[in-house]
Amino acid sequence: MYYYEVTLLRSSAPKLTYACGDELKIGSVLSVPLKSTVKEAVILEEVEKPEFDTAEIVSVSNKFYSSEQMEIAKFISEYYFSSFSEAISLFLPYPVGVDLCIDPLEKHKTINPLVYQEQTHRSAPTLTPIQQKAYEQLLKKERALLFGVTGSGKTEIFISLMVKMMEEGKTSIFLMPEISLTPQMEKRLKVYFGDAVAMWHSKLTKKKKASILEGIESGDIRIIAGARSALFVPLSDLGLIIVDEEHDDSYKAMTRPRYHARDVAVLMGQKLGAKVLLASATPSMTSYYKFEVVKLEKPYIETTKKYQFISGDSICTPILKMLHQNFTAQEQSLLFLPTRGNFKYLYCERCGKTHLCPYCSVGMALHRNHRHLKCHYCNFTEAIQDTCTHCGHSPLKSERMGTVEAIEVIKSAVEGIAIEQFDKDSITTAKKLKEALGRFESGESNLLLGTQMLSKGHDYAGITLSVIMGLDYILGLADYRARERAMSLLFQIAGRSGRAKEANVIVQTGDPEFFKSYLNDYENFIKDELDFLEIAHYPPFASLARILIAHKDEGKAGKITLDTVTKLKEFEEIEIVGHGKAPVERIANKYRFNILLRAKSRLPLLKALHSVDCREIEIDMDPVEFS
Repeated sequence: MYYYEVTLLRSSAPKLTYACGDELKIGSVLSVPLKSTVKEAVILEEVEKPEFDTAEIVSVSNKFYSSEQMEIAKFISEYYFSSFSEAISLFLPYPVGVDLCIDPLEKHKTINPLVYQEQTHRSAPTLTPIQQKAYEQLLKKERALLFGVTGSGKTEIFISLMVKMMEEGKTSIFLMPEISLTPQMEKRLKVYFGDAVAMWHSKLTKKKKASILEGIESGDIRIIAGARSALFVPLSDLGLIIVDEEHDDSYKAMTRPRYHARDVAVLMGQKLGAKVLLASATPSMTSYYKFEVVKLEKPYIETTKKYQFISGDSICTPILKMLHQNFTAQEQSLLFLPTRGNFKYLYCERCGKTHLCPYCSVGMALHRNHRHLKCHYCNFTEAIQDTCTHCGHSPLKSERMGTVEAIEVIKSAVEGIAIEQFDKDSITTAKKLKEALGRFESGESNLLLGTQMLSKGHDYAGITLSVIMGLDYILGLADYRARERAMSLLFQIAGRSGRAKEANVIVQTGDPEFFKSYLNDYENFIKDELDFLEIAHYPPFASLARILIAHKDEGKAGKITLDTVTKLKEFEEIEIVGHGKAPVERIANKYRFNILLRAKSRLPLLKALHSVDCREIEIDMDPVEFS
C-alpha cells in the first residue's frame, strides 16, 4: 500500500492521510471518503505508513495539478494568508495526458503555425510607426509596463503580440479588470482569432466552461481572455500574459485568498517562462516604479478636448445645458458619479478640499451617530468641524447624489433623452451588460450614466461629452491613494470621449488647480505623487497589511484585537499605524475591528503576521480597501 497526504479542495480542513494500492503522482485529483460523504482532494505528498488506521482513496480522476500550479498556490497561501486548499482551488486542473513540456524547442510540436492562419479571418493589425516601435521594444522585454494614453491603440499591440505567440505555437492569457469590458473586447478579438479565442469569467454557465476546457484540451482554443479568474485556466505552452488596465482595484480579490491578479500574473510569468505585459493609460505608482516602461504618448486619432471646470456637487444648470446641447446635436454623452460609499466626508464647496487627518494626510470620515470625525488609519477623532481649514468657508458639506436621483433630474430637464444606467445595481448579469452596451453602441440610448464601471476601457466613437462629478469626494477618501484614484478617474473618463472627433469634458470640482496642473501629463503627476509616497512611507516605498477581526461578541472582538496588537509590538521592524473599530463597525451581526500595519520591506511584515495568524483573524496583504 502507498500512503498519501491530501488536502480537500475548496475547504479549510486540515491535511488528511489516505491509503491506495496504486502509486499516484503528486497533484493528482481524487475522491476520498470523509465521514458519510465523499470529497474531492489533491495529493500533496507521499508519506510513510502512519500509526493510525487510514481509509482508502475511493477513486482517482483524470485531472491533475501541475507542479507549477502547486508551487504558485503554495506562494499564494503563504503570502496572502489562506489555506493551501483555498489557493489551489483557484486553479483549474489539467486533464491527464496533456503535454506540459516547457522546452521552447519542443513547444513548436504542439501546434502547426499554419493552423493559426486557417483559424483567423485576417492577419495581424497594421501598426502605426509609433505603435510598431513600442511593439518591437516589448518583444525584447520579459516584464514591461505599456504606458499609453487613452485611445493610443494599445489593443492593436496586444493583438500583434498574441499573433506572434500563435505563430510560435504558444498560448496567451489576456486579463481585463471586469466583465463589463468583455463584450466589446470579444468582438475585436474574434475578428483576428475567430474560434481560437474564448472569453472566461465567473458568470459563465457550467456547460460553457466545460466546452471551453474541451477546446483548450484539443488545442483549438489558444487565447483565454477575461476577468481575474481567467488567470487560472489550464493552458499549456503559455507564452504571454497581458494585464490590461493594470491600475484597477478589481484585480484584487476581496475574499480569501485575497490575492492581487496583477502580482500573481507577474509571478506566473516567472515560473512558466512567459512574457508579462502590464498596460494602462494611468498606471499604478507601484508598477511605474517597479517595471520597465514603454510609452505610447499620442492617441491613434488626435482630437481636441475642451475642459471646463465647474464647482458644486449636484447636477447643475451648466451640466444640464451641455447634456441638452449634445442630445440635440445627436451626439452621445457619458456622466460619471462616484460609487455610493458607506461613509461621508466633509468637504468645502468653495475650494473643494476635504477635512484631513493631521497625522495621516487622508480624509476623516463623518460619524453622525457618534457626532465626531474619525481617521480610519490611526483612529484619531475630533468634533465635527463646520469651517474649512484651508479657506475659512462655512458650512462644510457631505451630501452626494446617487445614480437613480441623477437620472430623474436629467430626464425632467432633457425631454426624450434615453439614459443607460451603468452601475452594479442595474448591470447584474452578462446578458444585461451586453444589452445595455448594445443599445448604446447602436445609438438607441444617448447617455451612459454610472459609477466606476464607466472608467474601464470602453471605446465608443460617438461620445463627444464626458461629465465627471464627485472628484472632490474621491480626493477626500480615507485612502493614501486618494489623489491617484481621483486623477486616474479624470484621465480614464475623459479618455472615453473624443475618440474620433472633438469633445468636451466637464469636471466638477472645487479644486480645479490641482487637476489642471496635470491635464496634459499623467507621468508628471506620477513623479510628484511618488515623492509624496516616499516621504509619507506608503507603497511602493513600504509594505502595508490590514488585519480584520470580526465576532458576534463586541467585547471578544476587542480583546482579540488588543491581544494581537500586544504580540505584534514584539516585532521592532514593523509599525502599528493604528487599531480599533473598523470604518463599517458591524456587518452580518458581527462587530469588526481593524489593525493597520506598515514595514519598510515585506519580509519582516510577513514574519510578524505569520506569528499571529489564527482562525480568529483575517489578514489582507497589500490592501486596497480600508472599510
